[in-house]
Amino acid sequence: EHMQPTIDAFLALLTEHPGQPEVLYEVGGSYDTAGEEERALGYYEAALEAGLSGDALRRCLLQYGSTLRILGRYDESLAALDRALAEYPDFASVRAFHALGLHAAGRSDAAVGELLALVADEVRLPDVLRYEAALRGNAAYLMHLNEERPGR
Repeated sequence: EHMQPTIDAFLALLTEHPGQPEVLYEVGGSYDTAGEEERALGYYEAALEAGLSGDALRRCLLQYGSTLRILGRYDESLAALDRALAEYPDFASVRAFHALGLHAAGRSDAAVGELLALVADEVRLPDVLRYEAALRGNAAYLMHLNEERPGR
């Protein structure tokens, strides 16, 4: 609700360190949190172009892809989230937001398949483990349907 002080602090830091990728990313994130998605995009893009790396890159790709999704730019969203998934396949947050991107782009079969695979991989409760093979089988089936009918 009150992001302006945070935005101002990061903008001041950016003045001290112009072009610094991590600061550009943080400015974008603060605008994003404030609901100023269009303004956030430019900072995310600048951070990516400036060579953002490591965990900040993972977070930026996720947030950038999510913001593009919110703005209805589904193909661009999936491109960012595909990159995040390719570079950071072991992060549950990346997989979950990738599924959101798939769903928003009208690829519901793939989205549900990805979420089922995520549940099978990450939820280690006895009642889920009992059905792990079935969850994985259904996930593979849904992802295969998506390959046959990419718009679903």
